[in-house]
Amino acid sequence: ITRGTIQQVSTKMPYPVPGSKRNIVVVDFGIKHSILRELSKRDCNCIVLPYTATAEEILSLYPDGVLLSNGPGDPEEMVGATTEMIREVEKHVPLMGICMGHQVFALANGAKTYKMKFGHRGFNHPVREIATGNIGFTSQNHGYAVDKNSIDKDNLMITHVEVNDGTVEGLKHKKYPAFSVQFHPDATPGPHDEDSLFDYFMQMIDQRKNAKRHA
Repeated sequence: ITRGTIQQVSTKMPYPVPGSKRNIVVVDFGIKHSILRELSKRDCNCIVLPYTATAEEILSLYPDGVLLSNGPGDPEEMVGATTEMIREVEKHVPLMGICMGHQVFALANGAKTYKMKFGHRGFNHPVREIATGNIGFTSQNHGYAVDKNSIDKDNLMITHVEVNDGTVEGLKHKKYPAFSVQFHPDATPGPHDEDSLFDYFMQMIDQRKNAKRHA
């Protein structure tokens, strides 16, 4: 699977998912509609853009936040215009990455990815949140992972790890309000759902908006 596959699954034209609260730009690498449902549930006013969207195009929409979606293929195929876009956008607005979005976010901030011998598939992957020690059972579908030894500790911190094999499952930027997760928080596979990460994204956006308001 190459960048051409993301080209095939990404939207060709921007489209709205109307709401009345926070303005979210979603960059479509092959998005699952369950992600849009989670944003709609929180009454977000979304516009979905193709994977080719530039930082200038995104910021011209005055988003409160930007979400990088899931998608198929090798994340390193997205190095270049996409990683440059992320490096610029994360300086200005809160950002959340999911699955492919997580991997490309990592690449944009100096990390590397690798092809796994066996990918993570299915609904039963235990993931530990490092800050709390809490374990959630997550839905995953990916064949690449972020190389933990390549992470620039000045820029990124690891927030989640896979219990079985120790792979990186979550990252947070140390300077900007930006984070990502490898698993699918929209999939809600069982009693330990991780959809609260969407609420965390909303809080991050609201804090940024309030700070700007009082600046």
